[in-house]
Amino acid sequence: MRGLRGLLDADGFAGIQTWKATRGFIRIVLYRMFRVRASGQERLRADSAMIYAPVHRSHLDGPLIGSLTHRRVRYLGKEELFRPKPLGWFMRSIGTFPVRRGKADLDAMRSALQLLRDGEAMLVFPEGTRQPSDDIGPIFDGTAWLAAKSGAPVLPVGVAGTREAMPSGAKFPKRAQVAIVVGEPLAPPTGTDGGRARRADMTAWTQTLRVALGDCQQRARSLANEPGRRGTPMRKLVP
Repeated sequence: MRGLRGLLDADGFAGIQTWKATRGFIRIVLYRMFRVRASGQERLRADSAMIYAPVHRSHLDGPLIGSLTHRRVRYLGKEELFRPKPLGWFMRSIGTFPVRRGKADLDAMRSALQLLRDGEAMLVFPEGTRQPSDDIGPIFDGTAWLAAKSGAPVLPVGVAGTREAMPSGAKFPKRAQVAIVVGEPLAPPTGTDGGRARRADMTAWTQTLRVALGDCQQRARSLANEPGRRGTPMRKLVP
């Protein structure tokens, strides 16, 4: 019985196959629907611990970015997405674990830190919530804290077109050109003497992340606005 439960667990055989099927659907259906163009996506595919730090414009952002890599990316998701239980099982199978929005959920942050220490890839939205424009919103210090504690590098990611494809309040996506730009990795914050990062060090590092996100977002917008992508084979858009 224990063996059967293990197979059916979100981290067991059934969960892994569900994640693979979901990733396949996203790449086969949604990538074509949005004519996704990506740049720098090879940086997401390293097998070491890593934090993906994208801008946040739509519920589509996480799935589209996570599907650029062969890894089962870990996500922080609002706890409402885990009800009812079957939906919670699905969310866990694709790598998501719950966090209480608007609260300092220390258990979730500790879980995220342990996953990074185990060598996993974690996707964290530095802005916290979806933003209404390409402008970078307020950056929270959770990304800096995770990077400093885990020693994992941080990849800034710009995403353009997902807000048009599925804006806040929309139940279903519509066709739009989407572009994803993955920037150069940022080393985790450290102290001025190379030791433990203090609050001032994390604040300065967060400003560096903000600038990197702005650059990636501008580049993503330029790619998303490129004309004539409808007839381009997908293998040339997303290798």
